[in-house]
Amino acid sequence: MTKEQKYIFTSTRLGFRNWEEKDVEELYKINSDSRVMEFFPTLLTKNQTIEFIEKMKIQFKKNGFCYFAVEKLENKEFIGFIGLSEQNYEADFTQCIDIGWRIKCNEWNQGFATEGAKRCLEYAEKNLNIDKVYSIAPKINIKSEAVMKKIGLEKVKEFEHPLLRDDERLKTCILYQSK
Repeated sequence: MTKEQKYIFTSTRLGFRNWEEKDVEELYKINSDSRVMEFFPTLLTKNQTIEFIEKMKIQFKKNGFCYFAVEKLENKEFIGFIGLSEQNYEADFTQCIDIGWRIKCNEWNQGFATEGAKRCLEYAEKNLNIDKVYSIAPKINIKSEAVMKKIGLEKVKEFEHPLLRDDERLKTCILYQSK
């Protein structure tokens, strides 16, 4: 891919691409922001951020998708990730493909998560032939649930997340799926 072709696909305002070394510092800033990580058990370390990016690169190479690095097209500014990822933890709906997003807080409330997630669903269906996509979040994360509704997902149920069982605040999660 040349520099001009670095995006796998775009939406109106966003470019979706594979991860690059330069993304580590920017994603680490996002992962260590307590506002962004409010509905996660802990902030992520720099090493955990590097491991996450490496996992996404492997998923992309294997499947043609991951939680994509996302930039604003107007200025090429990295704002976080939006995309698709395999989920393999023990639950009655896994192994599945999850759609998720994490965007730096100064870019919130501008419709980027909704715009990007809608485009990722379209990419999943038309380019990857994925017919069912799920989205999972702690029940108290009403902002993420609002995005799930805006992108046309339907609520399936509430469940106790096996990886969050020890966290009273986060363990009850919601599961949405594409129609």
